[in-house]
Amino acid sequence: MEFSDHIKTANVEDVVLRQPLHPPCRGTLCITGHHLLFSDREEGSCRQVLLLLRNIDAIEKRMSGSSGTITIKCKDLRVLQLDIPGMEQCLNIARSIETLSCLDCVSEMYPFFYRPSDLSLQARWGLSSPEKIYGQMKELHDRWRLSTVNRDYSVCPSYPAAAIVPKNTDDDMLKKVAKFRQGGRFPVLCYYHRKNGMVIMRSSQPLTGANRKRCMEDEHLLQAVIDGSDKGYIIDTRSSQQAQQARMTGGGFESKSCYSGWKRLHRQMERGKALQESLIKLVEACGDESHNMDRWLSKLENSKWLSHVQTALSTAGLLAECVERDGHSVLVHGSEGKDSTLLMSTLAQLIMDPSCRTLEGFLALLEREWVQAGHPFQQRCAHSAYSHARLQQESPVFLLLLDCVWQLWRQFPLALGFSEALLLRLATEAYMSDYGTFLCNSHQERCALGVMEKTHCLFQALLRPMERDYYSNPLYEPTELAIWPSVHPQSLQLWRGFFLRWTQQARHLEEAQEEIRNMVNEWGKLALS
Repeated sequence: MEFSDHIKTANVEDVVLRQPLHPPCRGTLCITGHHLLFSDREEGSCRQVLLLLRNIDAIEKRMSGSSGTITIKCKDLRVLQLDIPGMEQCLNIARSIETLSCLDCVSEMYPFFYRPSDLSLQARWGLSSPEKIYGQMKELHDRWRLSTVNRDYSVCPSYPAAAIVPKNTDDDMLKKVAKFRQGGRFPVLCYYHRKNGMVIMRSSQPLTGANRKRCMEDEHLLQAVIDGSDKGYIIDTRSSQQAQQARMTGGGFESKSCYSGWKRLHRQMERGKALQESLIKLVEACGDESHNMDRWLSKLENSKWLSHVQTALSTAGLLAECVERDGHSVLVHGSEGKDSTLLMSTLAQLIMDPSCRTLEGFLALLEREWVQAGHPFQQRCAHSAYSHARLQQESPVFLLLLDCVWQLWRQFPLALGFSEALLLRLATEAYMSDYGTFLCNSHQERCALGVMEKTHCLFQALLRPMERDYYSNPLYEPTELAIWPSVHPQSLQLWRGFFLRWTQQARHLEEAQEEIRNMVNEWGKLALS
């Protein structure tokens, strides 16, 4: 079916647009296969609003006499209102928006049609890969090897084609380990700490089940990780009770008797539906217009969002402490190993590794630990906080990561080489984008659809000179030291730049940050002259 088949009314004159931070304006509304375009027709104005239909989370219709009003609630938390003359035109526009904003076919999404003049499809895609890391880190070569056991994605559908594993673990062993781990996600190296040679591994849960099944190859692999040191730590992002219950459904955990060199620590992290509902409650609190401070604070606390931020930073700090301060290697996993596991490994690397704190280093980290590592972006980011659809696999884990990074950025304003603007851009792009980076649920799916050949890479686009300048932190001063976050409640704040971004207060913050950037640039020019 063509896009045009879903469009009964392509454009409407005399529409009134009401949006945050702007006065109402009258103009022409056009709808295409991927966008809503509003053009202000009032004299002396040439303002246009272009909205990607994929950005629309929910719409509400209200009819009054011969006209109607459509309220559009966006995934970036904007709320727009369109007053449309003519009941039939209003209903046609509403139906088109409802259909075109929810198309499931990935190859029909806008990144496959986006062709900016300053980007080429022949340009190199991406910044990082297991092959590149292994090639750059010669110190890995003694004890670690690059395995291509997953080159056809048959061993683990959600992993990339290559993975770094212990040298004395051959591919046949890896295949057996993969069968013993949920979804085939066998333990792989995701970080090597140059200061002491310790590593962070990540995986999914072992499938021990109620009968306490064992896998000698899995035990051998993990023993090889800590060979030569007294012990390692397993950080399980479930509670001890949840891990025990998982055995009843075929999952489980590493028992002390079989993995004697490893000490297991449980740090429960919310995921899935609970996290999505937390986001919905927080956004509802942020939209409360009662101006009652006690009610606002109560709603904020009841959402539990800042508690999730606190738990994530606290657990990542524990992980980094095991590696950096105590000198032990760590395996981190929950159940599937695609959500809280990636959250932990990313934050721990940001805390410990200065190379991950540059603009390019941070983007490479996200590519490695989220895009390539199989975070199911299409499922998790299908809807944001406004959708009326029944919750399925949505969960704002990536948004939680960006919030945690913002807390670090605020606590260490000189230590990170990127700005809040980058975090806001990434938070938006994950839910709807012109680029192909966050499409699909795995590297295998992207390869099957030709995403790398037919769409543009967001991370490469963000590193173009103009963009790089805008998304860089003008106050950045590199440090080799670890940056340990404070997780006391008074140290954590609501990310106003995101959750209150369409308010006047957030606009003032934006203007202040732009003023700082301009001042720093002027000082730089004076110093050079």
